[in-house]
Amino acid sequence: VQLQASGGGLVQAGGSLRLSCAASGSTSGIVVMAWYRQTPGNERELVAEVTSGGSTDYADSVKGRFTISRDNAKNTVYLQMNSLKPEDTGTYYCNAQYRDYGAMFRKWGQGTLVTVSS
Repeated sequence: VQLQASGGGLVQAGGSLRLSCAASGSTSGIVVMAWYRQTPGNERELVAEVTSGGSTDYADSVKGRFTISRDNAKNTVYLQMNSLKPEDTGTYYCNAQYRDYGAMFRKWGQGTLVTVSS
């Protein structure tokens, strides 16, 4: 599985951005797709995830503002980010957990930088 993320950028507080992550390769085995974010000096933290069945989960800090969705036909996951705050600034990474040859694997996409100015 390969992941290609896009959609980061600079936005003012209160604005919106949409991140996209397109998966390719053995996508039929993908179980969970997620977005994580990381800031300098901190560990990568889960922002939102969606399962192959459509169940979603969010970090408390983004609930009500961010929406994760999945287009299975396009093998793409989106993160719609509204009411952005300066503390949402960070590098966002797409992640896929997938099953292949009976084992579970985890794949990271390249990061995309989101900067929210106050």
